[in-house]
Amino acid sequence: MKSAIILVLSYLIGSIPFGVVIARLKGVDLRRVGSGNIGATNVLRAMGRLPAFLALLGDFAKGIAAVFLGRVFLGDGLWQGGAGIMAIIGHNYPVFLRFKGGKGVATGFGVLSIYSPLSALITVTIWIITAVFTRYSSLASLLSYLSLPFTMAIVEGRGVRFLFSIAITIMIIWKHRENIKRLVNHMEPKIGEKT
Repeated sequence: MKSAIILVLSYLIGSIPFGVVIARLKGVDLRRVGSGNIGATNVLRAMGRLPAFLALLGDFAKGIAAVFLGRVFLGDGLWQGGAGIMAIIGHNYPVFLRFKGGKGVATGFGVLSIYSPLSALITVTIWIITAVFTRYSSLASLLSYLSLPFTMAIVEGRGVRFLFSIAITIMIIWKHRENIKRLVNHMEPKIGEKT
């Protein structure tokens, strides 16, 4: 019963749409501007750096909070990973936005920062390097998360954390389907570029 409560709570935490809330405080409907996505990249396009940073921080914190809950109340690595995945699902399919959410990248980084800190550091580093050289947030997300299972296998071995890393990677790639099409067709907007 306790595990079910923590998983549901993790999902609800993940469902908090920080980007949408921050945009609404400034009178902007984030889902009607830019790419329509609720994440920090679209906040940057629509509103600038500070609101984007706050949205990023909020989405990152959701992942941390969920895994922390799993660790404190359930203790086991399996349940920590489950809580983290529920937070990502909450972000991607938030109950507060009729299940139309973001892509889970920042929340995933938050999950990893507690679940496997060294894997998180490597994954974020790959994201930053790719983003700096290409200026494509989506490509940076895809490459960093595609590398995650390999990173996790090296850092943590091929146990429960490795299996969860595969699940997280699949969720991230699935939510980037349209971005992949635009990248292939050279139509994907770069970081900060208006859509």
